[in-house]
Amino acid sequence: MNRTSFLVDGFNLYHSVKDAAQQLGTGRGTKWLDLRSLCSSYLGNVGGGATLQGIYYFSALATHLEPFNPDVTARHRTYLKCLGDSGVVVELSRFKEKEVTCPTCRAKSIRHEEKETDVAISSKLIELLVQNQCESVVLITGDTDIAPAIRTARRVLPTARVTFAFPYRRMNRELAALAPGSFRIHKEQYVKHQFPDPFVLTDGTRIPKPPSW
Repeated sequence: MNRTSFLVDGFNLYHSVKDAAQQLGTGRGTKWLDLRSLCSSYLGNVGGGATLQGIYYFSALATHLEPFNPDVTARHRTYLKCLGDSGVVVELSRFKEKEVTCPTCRAKSIRHEEKETDVAISSKLIELLVQNQCESVVLITGDTDIAPAIRTARRVLPTARVTFAFPYRRMNRELAALAPGSFRIHKEQYVKHQFPDPFVLTDGTRIPKPPSW
């Protein structure tokens, strides 16, 4: 038995999906991504008779953008609702204000940074393995901030299998060296694994795909 869980870095994947859409051209929707379908399609890459144990999606709502783009969080919430209904566990972090100073003119401005997501992914990785909730974990990210958690997992549980499914244009050699057997997700796979339009929730509610997605 090889129970396999996927941990998805929502923003890392989102920017990959946007890159894929630009490369694929008009009419090739990528953002209405069915994560359960996508993850299931890669169980063969995990090997060892891998079965899908769970999918965890980590992200944050960009509420600070609402004054300029009122629909940004509405679209995100709609997508999260579909993910949750399909069996994906959604875990939300937050954005935090940060004052930055221009190195040239010394002017100060406020930026927003996504906080806690990397820590949340790292914590879930260790939790799943220590509690024997799965034998394998696949991380969908190319963010090197997750590297310390991989080293810890290998030190504490040397028999656990941890690999990366690198989103399109997010392959990272440092992470690949930490996790032999890692693989890449090609841009065409995003198009192949889209939710139906509309997506019908289990209660019968019909959720249309947002325009341009």
